Amino acid sequence: MINQELVLKFLRHNPSLSISSLEKEAGIPRQTITRAVNESRIIPEKHLDLLLPVLTKYGYSPTLSQMARVISIVNHKGGVGKTTTAASLGEALAKRGFKVLMIDLDPQGNLSQILGIDAPEVQVADSLINNVDFPVVEIEKNLYLSPSDIELANVEMRFHELTGGEFRLKNRMAHLLSQFEYILIDCPPSLNKLTLSAMAASTSCLIPLLPEMSAVKGLNSIWGKIMEVRRDLNASLQIDGIVFTMVKRNTVHDGIKNYVKEEVKNVKIFDAEIRHLIDFQKSQIAQNSISKFSGSSEAAKCYGDFCDEYITYLQTVK
Repeated sequence: MINQELVLKFLRHNPSLSISSLEKEAGIPRQTITRAVNESRIIPEKHLDLLLPVLTKYGYSPTLSQMARVISIVNHKGGVGKTTTAASLGEALAKRGFKVLMIDLDPQGNLSQILGIDAPEVQVADSLINNVDFPVVEIEKNLYLSPSDIELANVEMRFHELTGGEFRLKNRMAHLLSQFEYILIDCPPSLNKLTLSAMAASTSCLIPLLPEMSAVKGLNSIWGKIMEVRRDLNASLQIDGIVFTMVKRNTVHDGIKNYVKEEVKNVKIFDAEIRHLIDFQKSQIAQNSISKFSGSSEAAKCYGDFCDEYITYLQTVK
């Protein structure tokens, strides 16, 4: 028997498929799938049976991976929109029906603060240092957070004395992989042990990049660290690509973007860009995500467009 949750998961990961065309091809009533997606309606078993051969033709399989894609959002330079990308991409994915966990792995705790958790009772550091369950806090429908604050800095200092230090994050969160579709890790603005542990636990890395030479020059350090992780910690680590952030409409940023596109080979550079918009600064001052600050703003649309492109791109690399 075909599983409805697997069907919905397959459709969420393949947004280019036309639901109305699938319904017509399977000979089931219009809106049957749409209502299941948008209104949590149950698809009758007889309709699921009719859907199975149609979906199979487009790549559906009951043995589809049940494990989350774990994505480290990395850049060793601060102020490039890394935390904003983690929060905004996480929210955009959740709004599209994916179940998302965001892990705050930055001792500054900015992601936790943006999502309304200033002083977590249990945080990531407690799980990494002690025998405590990995913390998961529900933020809203489909969106969850593993919070942190300055206590996480103690983990960095104690990595050398922790058994299996760089694999502790991977081991502590292993049981969560079957509970989520995406896990986003907001890494600190450095290539330290915390960032290494995130990459050791990840399927892939996503790199937010400010189109300024000081940020671009650091790309070689990022590539080098990823290669090091592949060699010593996680041979299957992928690079999902680069998303330009805080982009201004001027010849300087245009020139640097073109330079990166010419110099960086075999790495995806997303067409969707995160523009330099005042709403991002306002939302940071208000300690709120851009979606909650102004969900209809151009700033929120930037991440919505990027999210759609990202989902589509991931279908080509699986």
